[in-house]
Amino acid sequence: MQTPFTRHVGIEVPLICGAMYPCSNPELVAAVSAAGGIGVVQPISLSYVHGHDLREGLRLIARLSGGRPFGFNAIVEKSSRIYEDRMRRWIDVALEEGVRFFVTALGNPRWVVERVHAVGGVVYHDVTERRWAEKALEGGVDGLICVNARAGGHAGARTAEALFEELRDLGVPLVCAGGVGDPAAFKAALDLGYAACQLGTRFIATDECRAHDDYKAAIVRARPDDIVLTERISGVPVAVINTPYVQAVGTRAGRVGRLLLRGRRTKHWMRLFYSLRSVWQLKRASLQGARYQDYFQAGKSVGGVDRVEPAGEVVRRFAAALAAPGGAAA
Repeated sequence: MQTPFTRHVGIEVPLICGAMYPCSNPELVAAVSAAGGIGVVQPISLSYVHGHDLREGLRLIARLSGGRPFGFNAIVEKSSRIYEDRMRRWIDVALEEGVRFFVTALGNPRWVVERVHAVGGVVYHDVTERRWAEKALEGGVDGLICVNARAGGHAGARTAEALFEELRDLGVPLVCAGGVGDPAAFKAALDLGYAACQLGTRFIATDECRAHDDYKAAIVRARPDDIVLTERISGVPVAVINTPYVQAVGTRAGRVGRLLLRGRRTKHWMRLFYSLRSVWQLKRASLQGARYQDYFQAGKSVGGVDRVEPAGEVVRRFAAALAAPGGAAA
């Protein structure tokens, strides 16, 4: 089951539990790492949703995982100086606590790469197409998280197959993100040539995830056709379950919002406005249930999720698909 990715981060199963706001609680991150995959910390979730001091939260995950590697998510978009300074402090804390795998997104990762490489760590960057991949590689990243059209959250526009063909010649490990909800899809992605898969939706429907039971049940019930894209969370399309609330409020930003989102100088402030407004909606819906009728983020991998189960069991079932005769090649 060894791939370039598992060798990069020192794990057994080429499977990532992606960082999720607000669903990345310490118990979930640790359970995936303890089972041989790797969980990734979402720092805003850790501190502002689940109530942990960042350093103490990282130490808790290290204890629960038995000292197995786990990662850290860094959104590096320059939305505000206050946020950027906070992210720099968070990364310093993560490095001090021994984290050596970082996933960056939405900006130039060079400063993260410089800090992480200085202590022997690796950085992967979220991309949806080649131009962003090339910019990330200019910033020195070690691998790419290839976000396809079936992903939850901020989905891409290409299929997993098309994105792999577009990026395969870049000379770094590629991780498939989107559409992997069952062991067969996991094996198929690795057979295609991906070095690992990043899952989000599948791990929300687990015992360790602190998402509300309404959210988990909605994922189990949903089919791929129930996933729609809405601009009303962050100003750019986000994949969510098409609940009655989503149908009532619509999926497009308002006229003024669309105008501001097109402006070179105003788009970052507008995205920040949307994000701040939606932070509470996502938190309430995820942790307090469907009575709030807000947003349940999920990807088209819901089609492969048929039950709530322990996160470690998910990792073991997926690993077994590779261990079986004819499993994915290293």
